[in-house]
Amino acid sequence: MPALDVCSGTTDRGDAGASPYPQRFLARQPILNKRMEVLGYELLFRSGWEDVFRGDPDESTRNMVDNCLYMGIESLTNHGLAFVNCTREALVSRLVTLLPAKSTVLEVLETVEPDAEVVEACRELRGMGYELALDDFVPRKEMRPLIELASYIKVDFRLSDAEERRKVHDLVRGSGAALLAEKVEDQAEFDVACEEGYDYFQGYFFCRPKIVANREISPNRMNYLRLLVEMTRKPLNLTRVTDIVRVEPSFCYRLLRLANSALWGRQREVASVREAFMVVGEDRFRMLVSVAASCVLSEKQPALISLSLERARFCELLAPMIGENPTEQFMLGLLSLVDAMLEIPMEAIANSLPLRAEARAALLGAINSAAVPLCLIRSFEAGSWDRCAGEAEALGVSEATLSGLYIDAVKWASESVASAR
Repeated sequence: MPALDVCSGTTDRGDAGASPYPQRFLARQPILNKRMEVLGYELLFRSGWEDVFRGDPDESTRNMVDNCLYMGIESLTNHGLAFVNCTREALVSRLVTLLPAKSTVLEVLETVEPDAEVVEACRELRGMGYELALDDFVPRKEMRPLIELASYIKVDFRLSDAEERRKVHDLVRGSGAALLAEKVEDQAEFDVACEEGYDYFQGYFFCRPKIVANREISPNRMNYLRLLVEMTRKPLNLTRVTDIVRVEPSFCYRLLRLANSALWGRQREVASVREAFMVVGEDRFRMLVSVAASCVLSEKQPALISLSLERARFCELLAPMIGENPTEQFMLGLLSLVDAMLEIPMEAIANSLPLRAEARAALLGAINSAAVPLCLIRSFEAGSWDRCAGEAEALGVSEATLSGLYIDAVKWASESVASAR
């Protein structure tokens, strides 16, 4: 059966007509502060698996702005800031003024020379309420006019050493711009960036915290893990689920509160777990478990909540296209970050859960059929377009379809978190 293209509403057929909608390719990377709170996301738009800024810059500028408008910045950033790459044309033409000033940070690419026209455009845009970020910043004296206008100075930790970063500090000192370390990929790099005085951090370092080998899973969190595993079973075993919920007061409270909310228009109070389940229904119950478990398991790192839900939804949507079980894939996506959430080795977690052998192996890093959706979503997150293209071709799933699944997953996660507040 041909796979459904969620972007266009068509199916993947070699002879299919052109989609009525343009193909959209997106990755996004979180930007956090020292407390692991999400400031916003850098949105990485592409015209395909290649970088959108290759080719004609005018066309790239229009595509970038159109992508932001078409997809909706707010839903892509969980109502945080959107860091959007800007070419020279995007700035001097003022085309970026189509984007909302209060939620958009204009990233001046490192290839944009700070000539008089660019500086004047940036000054005017700053006056309109836009914040500016200088991307992949390299210390040069001619950048001073833009430094004075910038709210963020982004430094690539992969392309700089301590001495070069010291020069950045010297040049930026006194400007009022915050330092943002990008491509921070592990706890050690995060610690170095903190010591060097960086205020914000971009990368997936929060997925790789320090792991404590002998730490035990608390009874509270274990109950949520048990609930997640029960969600992989179809049909749902209501007796087992009820037994878990009854001994977990925090989830019992969530469920009863939802069942007694105005949403259901009940005339009398729902007082039992089983009755509450019947009121909210299985689909809503599954969503409540997913969101609540993510929140409880990642109390110290809220950025992981959205990311785990995005992975879960993407894996679930891709599963039927490649012959995998959607329910199991949803749980694999959700559990893929549980080691970071609990700061416990994945081996200890996976071995404590009644998972299918192949699914357990996928969580532990094995490359098998169950691991395919997880591998793909990780490639999307990193913006590894070459890897995405190769994996898509091997699966026989179009690039547009995979991009559509990712966008759907991002929006679903945002809406799920918002509905659970």
